Amino acid sequence: MTGFGDRDGASHLGARWSLIVPVKHLGRAKTRLARAAGDLREELALAIACDTVAAALACAATAAVFAVTEDPRARAELTELGAAVVGGEPGGGLNPALEHGARVAAAGFPGFGVCALSADLPALRPEELERVLTAASTHGRSFLADTPGAGTTLLAAAPGGRLAPAFEGASRARHLAGGARELLIPDVASVRRDVDTPEDLAAVAEMGVGPRTSALLERLPTGHADRTHGRARS
Repeated sequence: MTGFGDRDGASHLGARWSLIVPVKHLGRAKTRLARAAGDLREELALAIACDTVAAALACAATAAVFAVTEDPRARAELTELGAAVVGGEPGGGLNPALEHGARVAAAGFPGFGVCALSADLPALRPEELERVLTAASTHGRSFLADTPGAGTTLLAAAPGGRLAPAFEGASRARHLAGGARELLIPDVASVRRDVDTPEDLAAVAEMGVGPRTSALLERLPTGHADRTHGRARS
C-alpha cells in the first residue's frame, strides 16, 4: 500500500502527520459548482481532490495520506497519486467518515499526529501546509479556519489524541467550543481557501491552482471559463 513511511527532508520535524482527506462520491460532490462547471462538475470535483492530495503528499511534514472514499474513480486516481484509500466508512456523513479514517490511521501509525484536511483546496501549497502542521504540533488539538472565517479546512490532533471532528456549516465555532486551539498563521491562504461555489472557484483560480484543476478550468462551458480562468500553480 502506498502513501506511507519516511519522507525525504522531514526528519527535522518535531511531529509527523497522517492526513485524512474525505472525498465524497463524485455523483454527489460539489453540486453548487454545477452553475460554473455544467456537465463537467464531477470531473472538476475529482480534479480538485487530486490536486489537494498531490500537494498534501508533497508536504515535508506529511508521513501518510489516507483518502476516505467509496467512489471507484476517486479510489483509482488517488491510489495512483500515492494515497492510501480507506473504504468501509460507517455512513452518516462527513464527520463519521473522518473518525473512521482517523482510527485507521492511528492504528497503523500510532506515533503520528492525525489531521483532517478538506479535499477541496486546489491551490494548496505544500510549504504553507507544512507551516500549519508545524504550528499544530505545539498543541494537543487545533484547527485552521477557512477564508470566510466560519468554517474549517484543517483539524489536527496530537499522537494519541482524539480528532473529534465537527465539520460542515459553522464548524469554527464548534471546534472552538470543543476545546480546539485556533491556529492564527500568516501567509497560509492556500490552506484556507476551499471551494464550494462558483465565486470560490473564481477566487482560487486567481491564486493559481494545481495542474488538474487548471486543465478543467480550460474546459468549462463558454461563459463560465471567463469567470473562473486563472493560472496554474507553479
